[in-house]
Amino acid sequence: MTLIRCFLLLSFISFLSYCKSIQISPSYDEKAIRNARLASNAAIGSKDTNTIAQYWADDYHLVSSRNSEIAGRVKNRHNFATELYTKKDVLYVRSSQKIEVFAPWNMAAETGTWTGQWREPDGMVQLKGSYLAKWHKINGEWKIRAEIFVPLSCTGSSFCDKKPF
Repeated sequence: MTLIRCFLLLSFISFLSYCKSIQISPSYDEKAIRNARLASNAAIGSKDTNTIAQYWADDYHLVSSRNSEIAGRVKNRHNFATELYTKKDVLYVRSSQKIEVFAPWNMAAETGTWTGQWREPDGMVQLKGSYLAKWHKINGEWKIRAEIFVPLSCTGSSFCDKKPF
């Protein structure tokens, strides 16, 4: 009888370990971040920089695909507005692949892929790459504290031949 109990106990522990290793459904926080990302993409598509900026913390920091860095929600909103209104057919889309939440500190990491496109005089620029976003839950709302965009391909225009500093 003892051998059977040992076997059952080990089987149960293995089963619990297995259950712990799989995530049956995304957490509430993960869903909130995914929804915020979708809303942010929609705001970019409609060139609504006030809504885009609502998803950024006051001290939001951006490192662009061309290595420019901009600190602060107000400066980033202004920069984004300039870009959205001066480039023809501009669109950026972030596609979240993985979100990891560290609930005790109200922080999360989001990784994914991004695309950017706009029309230059000699053709349509198509940029693609990876990104990392650091989210912070502030007063019950998830805000992006920082984003880093890494380019992995650029096609369609001589813009792609201009290497960043």
